[in-house]
Amino acid sequence: CRCCAEGRRHSSILYSILRSEERALSPAGPAPRGCPCGSRRSVALRSPQVACKAASAVLVKTLRFVQNVPCFQELPLEEQLLLVRSCWAPLLLLGLAQERVHLETVESAEPSMLQRILTARQQGEQPPPRAPAPGRPHHGPHPPSAAEIQAIKGFLAKCWSLDISTKEYAYLKGTVLFNPDLPGLQCTQYIEGLQREAQQALNEHVRLIHRGDEARFAKLNVVLSLLSSINANVVAELFFRPIIGAVNMDDMLLEMLCAKL
Repeated sequence: CRCCAEGRRHSSILYSILRSEERALSPAGPAPRGCPCGSRRSVALRSPQVACKAASAVLVKTLRFVQNVPCFQELPLEEQLLLVRSCWAPLLLLGLAQERVHLETVESAEPSMLQRILTARQQGEQPPPRAPAPGRPHHGPHPPSAAEIQAIKGFLAKCWSLDISTKEYAYLKGTVLFNPDLPGLQCTQYIEGLQREAQQALNEHVRLIHRGDEARFAKLNVVLSLLSSINANVVAELFFRPIIGAVNMDDMLLEMLCAKL
């Protein structure tokens, strides 16, 4: 396709990704062990307005970063939207880590299954349905569980423990953004090449700056693996539903992507 042909003229993604990160930033641990019932407890943000405002600002910066990557702009709009729809949540989480946004949550303990059954029997009702097993992916407009929130907090803590630099964040974002494995993509070779260059750039940067830490590149890729376990619906429910209600992220992303942020 046209994009694949044009892609051969790009010798490196280093400059474009770093420049995009600079423009975007300009003004305009493991789950706790114990009773598995805890993972089914609902969790909410302690100060939804504050956290949601911070997340919204980071999302704007994130999409500004994406828009400022020249090789991303050369893709057809349909391809751009496919990529952004698939990776907005991990990009947002990387942005929250980079901006050092801390999450303060409160846990609302729900009645145990036994309590719910006994209450239902006393009232002559049918027993409530069995709660979903811990670890089941989050679906629908339900408050995130303690386990799902812990996964996000663990990811943020991992990033902060590594003290990831601005350049490293930029290369990680490039790796996440250019995902050639999405169904429906046409310019797969072009996108695969960009992802490979982002990873190579990250590796070279780590070897140059962190010569005494041979495992740092692997540690940074562990950060990416942690991202893959976090459901985008959880991120939307946590950061956007409290202030704007039911939200169609596809519509919002399309509007933001086509706007001049």
